[in-house]
Formats: sequence, structure tokens, C-alpha cells
Amino acid sequence: MALAWRSVDTEKRIQLALQAVNANSNCASAHVLLAEECASTVPEADKYFRQALKIADNNIRKFVSVPSHDVKANSLHRRDINICVYARRRVAMCLRKMGKLKECIKITRELIKEFPLMSVLHIHENLIEALLAQKAYNDVQALLTRYDDLTLPKSAVICYSAALLKIRPVCEKFFADVTVKKGLTTHQFDAVEALQRAVEFNPHVPQYLLEEKPIILPPEHLLKRGDSEAVAYSFYHAAHWKEVPGSIKFLECFWKDTFKLIPFPLEKGKLFHPYTSGTEETDRELLPLFHDVSVYPKKELPFFLVFTAGLCLFTLSLALLTHFYPIFMGELARIALEYFATPFAMIAEHLQALLPQQVWNLLTRA
Repeated sequence: MALAWRSVDTEKRIQLALQAVNANSNCASAHVLLAEECASTVPEADKYFRQALKIADNNIRKFVSVPSHDVKANSLHRRDINICVYARRRVAMCLRKMGKLKECIKITRELIKEFPLMSVLHIHENLIEALLAQKAYNDVQALLTRYDDLTLPKSAVICYSAALLKIRPVCEKFFADVTVKKGLTTHQFDAVEALQRAVEFNPHVPQYLLEEKPIILPPEHLLKRGDSEAVAYSFYHAAHWKEVPGSIKFLECFWKDTFKLIPFPLEKGKLFHPYTSGTEETDRELLPLFHDVSVYPKKELPFFLVFTAGLCLFTLSLALLTHFYPIFMGELARIALEYFATPFAMIAEHLQALLPQQVWNLLTRA
């Protein structure tokens, strides 16, 4: 299995995992790999994950019943715990895909309760997604109260779910023209603040929710605050926004106002750290080649530099043409001067016809 995990070839990994299962049917990590890469349907992947979970649970019970002080045994025990947590989480995700929301929520809650330190796996985000699918908004709010803390790491799921819950009570009766005349109410202002907070954390998400950019399958790995995280969030949560009437319209009206609050996002943020400048390169490695990677902030040259560069290029072109084709450019310059001088000659003729001769003589002498 060590060779299987190191291999970059999918077929070779599957072949090595099958060999490991044939050599030892109780190899939990082999069943995990087969579930991830060999299973063609969700029920088939669920079957592999449940087999891995069963093996890992048996190994954990054996270790607990006969405690060992051997370093290798302790290392294997930690591995079995990690496999157990991962397999149970993936079983819950399979149940979510099969529409068994209650079972999914039950397993995820048990995982969070038994392994509270496993927040690195973002199990609570899977629970939020399942609860939103069940429209259990009060439970989502209770979960966000626990995890949406200043001391805990943020994610697009946390920030945009909090914004969606703030928007939900006010978006159904939201009318842009009325808001312009009367101003925002207290609840609408709170919703706008929550939305601006979410957009500041990941500014790529609204384009996918508003269907300005196509949503693709999320990559295997993602980068926080990057386009890859926006793709993954939109893939799983766009339906939840559409379930709330008026939320997309509210998002469309206010999400761009965030950028006025952070004019220099690479230097200073309002609620979060400055935006990292290297996310574009990382996202290009994580996302497929056909995907148009969203870039923020867009690198725009100042108008003065663009104007100066254009003027220099135009002057250089004229100098080269004059050097190589002096007769043609001279004739062209004469025609251009006559063309531009024609309106002034016509104005002078009209003034001469309108003004008295004495006044015209005074003007021409001056």
C-alpha cells in the first residue's frame, strides 16, 4: 500500500490495492483507495468504505482490550483511528448523495462528538451542507455559533452559510428601488455586512452563484480563499441559495460593494488578512486546463501608463514611416494639415461675412 499511495498512475494504484486485498483481506487502507478510485457508483463506494470502517473498528477494539506500549503498535493504532474517522465521514457523504439525510446527519454529529479535535477534516462543513439540504436552518445557526469564531479558521462554507442565514429573513421582501428611496433596514444592513464579510474572504464565489461562470466538478484538493475553494463551494451549495427565494437577487445587488471597502486587498483587509498574491498560480495547478481561473485582484495598469505607452508607440511608428517613405509621408502630412485646416478657414470666412470690415481689419492687424 505504501507503493500504491506514492504512485501517480491511477491504474497502478488500483492494481496495487487489489493485490493488497488479495494478500490481506483486512487491509483497511486498500479498501479506502478502492472506494476513492475504483468504485464507479456511490453505493459501490459506500460498500468499500463500510468494509474499511469495519476493519478499522475491529483493530481499534483489539488495541483497547490489550493495551500495548510498543511504538509500532501505537503508530498502527493512530493509523486505524484516522482511517475510522475518514471512512465514517465518507460513508456520511455517500449517504448524503443517496438522499439519506437523517442517517448522514446522525453519523456526522457522532463524529464531531467523538473526535472534536479532528476539525482539520472539516467534518462540521459536511454537517452544514446536510442540514441546509434538510432546510434545518436553526440547527445550522447553532452550528455556526460554535464554529464561526474569531479564533477558529474560516472557510467559504462558514462565511457564505452565515451570510445566507442573514439574507434569508429579508430577501423575500427585498426590492432594490424601494431600498434606494428608504434606505436599508437594520436586518438588511446586517445581511449586507455578512455578505460583504463572505465576499472579502473569497471574492470568487458570487460569479458562480450568479452563473456568470460555469460550475465544474471540484478538484481533489482546494486552496482557501482561492478559485478552487469557490468551485467546490458552489458545486455543493449553489442549490441551497436557489432554495431561498430572493437570495440570488440580494447577492447580485450588494456583492460588488465589498471591493469599495478594500481598495488595496493585497496590502490591507478589513475583517481578514490581506489577500494572498500567489493564489492564481496554485489554482491553475489544482484546476483543469480548460477552466478559466478567476483572478483577484485583477492587475489593471493605470490610465497614464497606458496613454503614455500608446503615444510613444504612435510617435515611433510615424518616425519609422517618415524615415523609410519620406515623400509619401510628406504628402500625407500636407493632406492632413489641409483637412484639419479646412474647418478653421470656413469659420474665418463666416466671421468675415458677419463682422463689419473695420472690425475685421482691426482683428487681422492684431
